[in-house]
Amino acid sequence: MNSKAKIYFTLIIVLVSALMLSSCSDPENESAYGTLSVRMTDAPFPTDDVSEANVTVTKVEVRGKGESQGSPFMTLTEEPASYNLLDLTNGVTASLVDLEVPVGTYDLVRVYVSEASVVLKDGTTYDLKVPSGSSSGIKVFISPSIEVVGGLTSELLLDFDVANSFVPQGNAKDGYNGFTFKPTIKATNLSTAGRLVGSVTDSLSAVAEGAQVSVYAADTFNTSSFTDADGAYAILGLEAGSYDVVFEYLTYDSIVAEDVTINAANVTTQDVEFPVQ
Repeated sequence: MNSKAKIYFTLIIVLVSALMLSSCSDPENESAYGTLSVRMTDAPFPTDDVSEANVTVTKVEVRGKGESQGSPFMTLTEEPASYNLLDLTNGVTASLVDLEVPVGTYDLVRVYVSEASVVLKDGTTYDLKVPSGSSSGIKVFISPSIEVVGGLTSELLLDFDVANSFVPQGNAKDGYNGFTFKPTIKATNLSTAGRLVGSVTDSLSAVAEGAQVSVYAADTFNTSSFTDADGAYAILGLEAGSYDVVFEYLTYDSIVAEDVTINAANVTTQDVEFPVQ
């Protein structure tokens, strides 16, 4: 596997405008709030050396578009929660937040991380220094901004690039001297994005576990994932458009699926079978 591939921890912020069920609710305010559900996921971490890439999130905030004076941020959660990002793979999510938020447009999220660590498979643990993410939060701009509309669902995807965020000092051959934590997060508005899923088999129609799936837009690398034990993969948060998808597995020649169309808020399926060599 390619250890330089981009690997993602993903927060999915789902903003759902909910109907008030209480008989004493004010009908005029029923569409003034939506329910905010924050979830996260990750793609497989492509290394044989690391068993855990841990972060502790202590607070998540969101800012309304155009709000900059006073205290423009709204706190979504202040409950500390720790996660091994490598446990969350291929579209599996963990819930972070569920609450009501006012309808409106939001353009910035701040994620506060107080602790980060890496655990190697031999048990060696590295506690990492966290930069300003613990005090001022990691700022993640949302472009285009996400709009919460009464009665509808909006989703925000935060991709935490694990491979670029946990930077090794040294290597497996000569030994690691530690890791540097440089949190890298990208926001994608899922109302303008879609999901790519599928399964990969080999020439004997057996599942291809660990096949690498790389997505390119106009010859530019976008993201990648790896198939699981069932040969399945899922890539979230792809902007609507056309992509080339490259499949690589063991000693087989790579397969390129050209002009795979991703539609906004939809799922595209792309299955592949590696032929007999």
